[in-house]
Amino acid sequence: MGQLLQQAQRMQEQLMSAQQDLTEAEATGSAGGGLVRATVTGAGELTDLQLDPSVVDPEDVETLADLIIAAVRDAHAEIQRKAQEQLGAINADVAGLLGGGGAEANPLAGLFGGAAGGPGGAIQGSVVDDDDDERPGGSAPSGQGT
Repeated sequence: MGQLLQQAQRMQEQLMSAQQDLTEAEATGSAGGGLVRATVTGAGELTDLQLDPSVVDPEDVETLADLIIAAVRDAHAEIQRKAQEQLGAINADVAGLLGGGGAEANPLAGLFGGAAGGPGGAIQGSVVDDDDDERPGGSAPSGQGT
């Protein structure tokens, strides 16, 4: 029993370390063939935004906004991919410890973008602030909103 508790404690430490690493990780996404690039942290903070001057058209602000949203979503998806990769081994260890049936059991579902939304909610949460409804025209792109 003591050995089982030690193993569980080691896995908890690994999980906490992985969560910290992922929170500090950065990923860059792009849209429009690389004309718009956005960098986000695992905590969901947008840290950099690069726009090619050719996409800045005062007559078509909505397209630019859509490209920015797409680039941020792409970066967010990359962070989630990194999280799944990093947490995969820990997930397998937990499933084994609990006597689970491998990947189907998925005791860590919800962390960093899983369906259940657990302690990794900061990473699953929206990367873009709700300020997108302040664009000219006042409407958010499809699938966005307050």
